[in-house]
Amino acid sequence: MSQATFRATLAELGAQIAGRALDADLDTWLNLHHGAGSATYRRLAEEIHTGVAEGWLCNREGGGIRYGRIFKSADDLARCSVDVVAMDNVVGPHHRHPHGEIDLIVPIDPDARFDGRGAGWLVYGPGSAHRPTVSGGRAQVLYLLPEGAIEFTGL
Repeated sequence: MSQATFRATLAELGAQIAGRALDADLDTWLNLHHGAGSATYRRLAEEIHTGVAEGWLCNREGGGIRYGRIFKSADDLARCSVDVVAMDNVVGPHHRHPHGEIDLIVPIDPDARFDGRGAGWLVYGPGSAHRPTVSGGRAQVLYLLPEGAIEFTGL
């Protein structure tokens, strides 16, 4: 699989979320229409697994977390950048989302949770902040950042 194939899948989703507010309604909509068990979820999960295995996703490592930004923000991606992380029972660095964050959680181990959530989508609104935490095993998380904006706080 290629990066272009991955981008095309994300662009299809981007066309559906462009201009939407990052809020609880988007969280519900994503999980209803593209959540765990859906064709979109299965395709993205497979593409993430393949990209990690082929080494073009999560090609950096720090603090026990494999990570990497695969695409900068662009119109075809709803003005979001695309990052993927691979985490195994670890707490990541505290950061703030100036414009919000959309996460796709892909557990590798069945009990793995990202910030308490299992397989599916998690939307953080503008101005939110957290220490991304994976518990219960290994998970891969794709995150979309509007305009690529993220602020690491050092907390």
